[in-house]
Amino acid sequence: MKSICIDGSNIALAKGSGIATYGRNLLANARVLGLGTQVLYGPVVGKSGNRVLDETALFDAGKPNRKMKKSERFRRTVLSRFGRNAYPVAHSGEVIWPSQGGGKPDADRFWAAQDLFLFARRAFNRYRTETPLSFDATAAAPAPDVMHWTSTLPLHAKGVPNIYTIHDLIPLRLPHTTADDTGAYLAMCQGIARRADHIAVVSETTRQDVIRILNVPEDRVTNTYQAVSLPEALTSRPDADVARELEGVFNLGWKSYFLHFGAIEPKKNLGRIVEAYLASGSVSPLVIVGGRAWLDDGETALLNQVKRDGGPSADRIRQYEYMPFAMLVSLIRGARATVFPSLYEGFGLPVLESMALGTAVLTSTAGSLPEVAGEAAISVDPYDVQALTRGLLALDSDEGLRTELVARGRVQAGLFTPEAYQDRLRQLYHKVGIL
Repeated sequence: MKSICIDGSNIALAKGSGIATYGRNLLANARVLGLGTQVLYGPVVGKSGNRVLDETALFDAGKPNRKMKKSERFRRTVLSRFGRNAYPVAHSGEVIWPSQGGGKPDADRFWAAQDLFLFARRAFNRYRTETPLSFDATAAAPAPDVMHWTSTLPLHAKGVPNIYTIHDLIPLRLPHTTADDTGAYLAMCQGIARRADHIAVVSETTRQDVIRILNVPEDRVTNTYQAVSLPEALTSRPDADVARELEGVFNLGWKSYFLHFGAIEPKKNLGRIVEAYLASGSVSPLVIVGGRAWLDDGETALLNQVKRDGGPSADRIRQYEYMPFAMLVSLIRGARATVFPSLYEGFGLPVLESMALGTAVLTSTAGSLPEVAGEAAISVDPYDVQALTRGLLALDSDEGLRTELVARGRVQAGLFTPEAYQDRLRQLYHKVGIL
């Protein structure tokens, strides 16, 4: 059986991320295609020789190693550019993986190299050289047939085809919305463009950005989009049960509030969402779910001021830093509408998830969002606060509009089924010779 290996740089994060979700979905759908699946981690501690300890170390793979001396960091940074070796980590059968962040990935085998991602990035930032990776393969633990990097990383696997997924080029298109060193980011993307056996993207918008900005030939970039795949145990719950949960946990009525979810960062446009919501005068609460990311001060300034001042406006806005996935699904199902007018997205999974769960959507005309939303959402200029306000008022007052958008949304979500995603993945992997 041919196999793929993906990096676990985001899967290892305790609270997950959009790229972590992408990686987990990629593993599950690759398995449906008949491929073996593996994950490469970069844990803080090295190989111990004990299979239980080596597996538990993977849980800490997303944590920084703060105890390392400066001289040791420098030494490892220098050595990283000459290559790293990954050792196999087998399932011990003894370790119970934490459910937070998604639990154990759907993988046949794990690989690990201590602090792999940390020092690959450090070496690239200092020397502009990518870190080559070798697999310490054995008969019992053969190397993967393809390395599929799920994000832009300054790494490449030796001896196998390398596929890189580029979700977006936001650090180059909207540099003011990120904390990235744009020079280093461009150099890394250019290196990937030269070295990659193939590049995968998740929207036609990103595909055209990659072709145009990185000068990649069209036949070396494949758009797979993403799939919406939600657990049936959550989607099949009766509306009455979800409504009871929302009332009991949040004191929120069924279809009585607006919802925005996603990391708080400039591209998510939270500042204008709050401004438009307050200007609308709506008494339907605005529920915000998202942890602080980067450059968030400008996005939360008005919200924080309203919270400090108190009064009716403050009571209308609920903010939660983190939400368990099952409860987030309930919040999406019970919302009057999801509000997601990002300045730019490589895909925009919250739009698709909301449509699949029967919730109307207000989104933007920027980036890939028109591809995902189609004609099934209210789409506005994300920089136009008055347009956002009008969209919120329309969704708040017009039940017929919401009903129509819900019906259109379910049809639109049907274009991004797991089966459609698997067909696109099959084409991708055929191009590197494993299907």
